[in-house]
Amino acid sequence: MVRRGGEEGGAHETGHRLTIEGEGHPPVSGIMVEAPAPAALLVLGHGAGAPMIHPFMEALALALSAEGVSTLRYNFAYMEAGRRRPDPLRRLLAVVASALRAGRECADGLPLFAGGKSMGGRMTSTLVAERAPPEAVAPDTPSATAAAGGPGEATAALAGLVFFGFPLHAPGRRGAERGEHLARVPCPMLFHQGTRDRLADLDLLRPLLEQVGPRATLHVVDGGDHSLGMLKRSGKTLDDVLAEVAGVTGRWAGRVAGADTAGR
Repeated sequence: MVRRGGEEGGAHETGHRLTIEGEGHPPVSGIMVEAPAPAALLVLGHGAGAPMIHPFMEALALALSAEGVSTLRYNFAYMEAGRRRPDPLRRLLAVVASALRAGRECADGLPLFAGGKSMGGRMTSTLVAERAPPEAVAPDTPSATAAAGGPGEATAALAGLVFFGFPLHAPGRRGAERGEHLARVPCPMLFHQGTRDRLADLDLLRPLLEQVGPRATLHVVDGGDHSLGMLKRSGKTLDDVLAEVAGVTGRWAGRVAGADTAGR
C-alpha cells in the first residue's frame, strides 16, 4: 500500500513524498518524480551504502525524467531507520515487493519497470526470479511475463528490469554466483556497467548474459566505475554519463513496451 505525502521532502529534493507499507517490514519512504510527458515508470532501489536521497539517485531520477521515464525510488527498512548494515534477505525482498505494488498503483497504466543501483537492482532481480513460475522463462524469446496472481503478484506487471551497476561479486573476489538467478528472470533486462567496475568484471558478466540470451541487453560505460563515475582525464562528468544512460534506458524501455504491446 502507498500513502501520498507532500510535494517535496527537503531543500535539495525534487518529487512527491510517499509512504510505502506492506508485510514483512516497517513503513518506508518513497519519492515519486514524474516526467513531463511520461512513457514509463521505473521503480528504483538504492545501493547498500546510501539512501534514496543520495545525490546519485536524485540526479539519476532527474536524468530519466528528461527522457520520459518517471521514477519511484524508495528506502530499504534499515536505511529508513538510519542503520548502515543491510537487513536480512527476506526483509530486503519484502520491501522490494511492497515497492513494486506501490509502483503499480502509481503507474496509472504506464509500462512498469524496476531495478536500481547495485544492491537495489540485485534484490529486485532476485525477487523476480524467485517468484517467476518455471514455465515463464523461454530462453529463445526476448520477452516473457510472469503469471498474475499467487506469489508472483507483485512482479507480474513488470515490463523489464534496469540495473545501474549490477554487483556481480565483491571487490577482488571474481565469481558469477550472484548472477546465476538472472537466467530465471522472465522479462527483458538492461545492464548499465562501467569498465572500471570492481564489483562486476565484464569478462565474467558478458558470458553470463550470453547464457541469459536476448532478454539481456548490456550497455557499457567506457571508463565508468561501479557508480558510473569517470576519471577527470576522461573529460566526462557524472551528469554526462547519467544523461547517456537515461537516454539508453528511455529508448530501450520504449522498444520493450512496444514489443510487449504488439505481442498481446
